[in-house]
Amino acid sequence: MSKTELVQAAQQAQQAAYAPYSNYRVGAALRTKAGKVYLGANIENAAYPDSICAERVAMFTAIMQGEREFDSIAVVTRDGGSPCGSCRQVLAEFALHATVLLADQSGQILQESTVDKLLPGAFLPSNLNIKP
Repeated sequence: MSKTELVQAAQQAQQAAYAPYSNYRVGAALRTKAGKVYLGANIENAAYPDSICAERVAMFTAIMQGEREFDSIAVVTRDGGSPCGSCRQVLAEFALHATVLLADQSGQILQESTVDKLLPGAFLPSNLNIKP
């Protein structure tokens, strides 16, 4: 799957977002090293702390399916917004060196980075001297 196709999958996921409070719809498409893609969309809640971001929906769905190796994630927002700190931390847990594609809702890739560049000095399982 090409970068463009991964962004298109994230655009598709964005359509499922539930964002009545912020009206900031986010879609994510997370690709495993084996090529399988998991989608996520942000889901808001009137009790704001109970909301969840698209990136974590995609990651948690993949983890629940037994996946542990990821190579890239595309995130689509109206303006190419970057993952929040909580999403960066979750991505670092499982995909520290994965490519991150940030695109606007038209599908234009505005930034390409990696998780470790978005979260330098990430707190990792190795900090706890354990292996997950």
